This record gives sequence, C-alpha cells and structure tokens, in this order.
Amino acid sequence: MFALLLVNFVLLNVKVKVQALKTLFKKKASNVTKLFALSALCIALSACNSDSTSTTTDGDTVSNSAPTVDAGIDQTVNAGDTVYLSSTVEDDGEVSVNWSQTSGTTVSLSSSTATSTEFVAPEVLTDEALVFEISADDGTNDVVVDTVIVNVIASSDSDSGSDTGAVDNSAKLTSWLINNDTTSTYIQNNGAVVEDVQSVEVVTVTEEDADVEYMYVQTTDIPKYDVTLTQDQVDALNNRPRAATDFYNGVTSAAVGQTISFGEDIGYNSSTENCDDTGGAGYWPPGPGCPTEQTVEAYFPITPTDLSDTETCETGLGTVGLMVNGTSIFNWGDGMSYGNNIWYTLAPIAEQYDVDVCGGHAANGEYHHHFYTSCLADLLEDDGDAHSPIYGFAADGYPLYGPYESNGQLALSGWEMRDYGASESEGGCGTEGERSCTLVDQYDVSQGTQTSDAGPAIGAEVTTLSGNTLNADDGYYFEDFYYAQKTVTGAQLDEHNGHDTNDGKGYHYHITLMLDSDGKLQPSFPYQIGPRFKGQLADNSIGRCDTGETMGPPPGM
Repeated sequence: MFALLLVNFVLLNVKVKVQALKTLFKKKASNVTKLFALSALCIALSACNSDSTSTTTDGDTVSNSAPTVDAGIDQTVNAGDTVYLSSTVEDDGEVSVNWSQTSGTTVSLSSSTATSTEFVAPEVLTDEALVFEISADDGTNDVVVDTVIVNVIASSDSDSGSDTGAVDNSAKLTSWLINNDTTSTYIQNNGAVVEDVQSVEVVTVTEEDADVEYMYVQTTDIPKYDVTLTQDQVDALNNRPRAATDFYNGVTSAAVGQTISFGEDIGYNSSTENCDDTGGAGYWPPGPGCPTEQTVEAYFPITPTDLSDTETCETGLGTVGLMVNGTSIFNWGDGMSYGNNIWYTLAPIAEQYDVDVCGGHAANGEYHHHFYTSCLADLLEDDGDAHSPIYGFAADGYPLYGPYESNGQLALSGWEMRDYGASESEGGCGTEGERSCTLVDQYDVSQGTQTSDAGPAIGAEVTTLSGNTLNADDGYYFEDFYYAQKTVTGAQLDEHNGHDTNDGKGYHYHITLMLDSDGKLQPSFPYQIGPRFKGQLADNSIGRCDTGETMGPPPGM
C-alpha cells in the first residue's frame, strides 16, 4: 500500500513539474535552464519538500506545509517591450496567488491572480526599476511572498539631452504618492473611495503635427491624512472666535494624542452640503461643504514652455495644480472683494477659520489647499533639514517644492507689503493707515499710484463669508502687495514665486512661509504659485489663465 502511494505521489509531482516547465519556456533561456535543473532535481528526489508533511502509519495527514513561491529571475527590458512574469508555486493543497506592483511607474498586469502574467514596459525618461511581488496563500499557513525586479531601459527619444534634465524628470515621476490599496474611512461614494493618486505615466500627445510628452495623472482628490493632535492644535480649535457655535458642545470632541483620519467627526457643526450624504460631517467647520470623490485626469507637460516677455497668464480661481497626493492646488484668492472689485481678499487669511486641521477645504466637492499644509509635509518627511521635496505640480508643468531652500533656510518671497503712509514713489498713498490708492503696476512700483475707492482702514474689523470677524491689517488684501524686484539668487524667489538656482532641479516654484513676531511659521504671499504662471498652459491643462472678469464667491460658500 505504501509503495503504491509513493508511486502515485511521484507521478503527480512529475505532472506538476512538466506543466511548470511549459509555462517557464516563455522566459529567457537562462531562466529556463535554472528552473529546469531545479525541477529535474525535485523529480529525482521524488518530491521537493518531501519531509514537510508527516503521515501516520495508516496514511492520515497530520500537518499542512506552507507553500513555496519563486517569482522568477530579474529582467532587463526596453520601454515598450512585452514583459512576461512567470512564477513557480508549490503546495500540498489548493493555493491562491496574487501579483502586485510595489515600486516604479505603474503598469497594468494582464492578470493578478494567475501564476503567470504580463505587461508592457512603460515609457520612462531614465532607466527605472519596477518591483513586483507575488504572494501565495493556502488559507492555513502564513502568506509566502517573493519579489522580482524588471529594469526598464529608457527609449533614446525620451532622453532629455542632459544628465541634469534626466535627474529632474525622474524625480518628477517618482514624487507622486501612488496608492491603489487603502480607501477612505469616512468619505464614501456608493462604496469605498481610494485615497491619494492611482496612477502616473508618461504619455505622448500629438499636437499640431508635434509629439508632446506629458505626465498623465489619475486621482480621486481624496488624501490619506492621519493627524495625531498636539496640545497646540487642540487649543487652536477650542480658541476659535466662534467656537461656541462652531462646535456642537462649544469645544472639539478630539483630544490631545488622538489620531484623527481625513473626514472624521471632531465635533464641528458642519455644512449640510455633501457632509451627510458622502461623509465628512463634523470634520470641517461651518461654511464650506464636504469634499467628494473626483475623477481627475491631469496632464502636465514634461518640458514646460515659458511664456514670452509680452505674455502674461494670471492664476485664476479654481485648480492651478495638483499636490503629489492628488489634492488640488488653488491660488491666493477666495473670490471676494471689498468695494467695486478693487480690494480682493486673500484666502489664507480670510478663510483661516474655514479649513480643517490640514489647512484644506472643498468647493463644489473639490478638496484643495490655498497654502502650506503640515499634513503633506509630514507625509513627505520635510522637516527643514534640507531642500524641501516636490509637493506638487503647477498646471504649466513646473514642480512646486516645499518651503525650504536648504537646512533651516526658507525660500524667500519676492513680494513685499506696501506702506500706505509712504510716498507714491515708494508705493504708498501718503495716507498713514488708509487704503486710499492702488498701484498702477504691482510688478513695478516706480510706475506710481492711481486713485481708487478707499478700502477698509488698516486694522479695521471686517466680516468673512463664514461670519468670523477679523482685522484687515496690512496684508489682508491682494492690493496690499507689490513685487520688490530683488535679485533672484540663493533662496530669493522671482515674481512667479519660483527660481532656478542651477542645482539640477531646473526652474521650480516654492511654497512660501515666514516667521511671525512670535517665532511661528505663517503663510507668506503669494503662498504657492503665481500670481502669474511662469509657463504656458496647454489646451489639455487642468488650469486656465484668469480672464480678468469680475470674481465671485467660490462655489459652496
């Protein structure tokens, strides 16, 4: 009886190995040779892992051994090649397998649940390693995994023409926070909403008989923000000027040390717009609605084209770029003005009590940031000990870096606040504490001033859209600033809030912060991108140049 069982086991093992060899012949000869030798050795020994399953004298199985998995040998391919991944999985029973990509430009696998799968190697700007993992689960033992690396050689026509440019473009592609696994706990849309960015790839678009390369990004606009509250953050929530009515119980329900997720209820009396339907109630203060899942498909030119000296493109209301976690970037404005569309309010100031703990909120369901967010900084591990990483991309294709130029050195805005008591030649009105004139050209203070309807006096109380009372100090309105034309070198930025310091990053924008009188970091105008774009906006851009038409309030307010 035992001899008969042994013969059947050997024959079964030979059948499995022959089938495996058929699959493996799709691989390169070197891989086939390696695995053939392994299979032949297994057959000669009657069974690999023959000692992992024990039996009693009457033949009953008393244990179930873990599966073994081999993802195959590493490969080197060219962009555009069809790549075959063929694994060897062995087990003494039924086993389920799953392929996943853990690193590199995202590709589409033909199957994620078969032992063999294939994909087309993506176009890459520089040689890139794609890492894949296969897991085997028999439902009893621990899941077993193995990885394989596919090195993709960039096409010659993808080369930027210089080593420095190649490094820049590679950094662009790898800066995005890719996620296809985790979903939002509190934001729903007929089911779970995947967080962050789902895919980034280089695509070629034919435009006017020319092929143009873009980064093509797909995202839901819902970030994965998990914040562990500090004492300062809880105090700031409870010390809001309208805390008594902003919160159900007059104070936040969150506590120091508590980790809250994006959209989690912390006691706010939130708007009814979306909040009760798709989630987020209690996470945002009264005023703006709650965000919803977006279907964002964005194109960013790999090689931005600068506007000519005679062209300008003002950043308008709405999306002017994307953060690397897929959230939208909005410009300085909140769409509101004082008087006859003369004195335009700045969103980071006027809306300071209308944002969540990560400094964002939604308009028409679109979640966005007008200024620096510490939540993204934490995700990117940007603590100011070196040049900040890429935080996002402007609609013109130029990257947006964080606030630091180097260790402890903030990037410096080229814009300064006007002194209304100064002479006209210095950008003032000669009226101390009174907004009684505007500049002819905010980019050239030497052009002088022009009379206008007076704005609120410096320090006067104004009421925001959400009913908060603030002081209209110098710097509350867009017209309070002018470009100082400082020499752009080192940490100093230009009129677009960017620079090129020949450090290999090329031209790039910066998020700008400054230290206040208490030594705390505060947003610094123009905050992120602009007021004008540096580069041209393509027809397929997610942004647009402002038309100069009268602004209105942002949707949802």
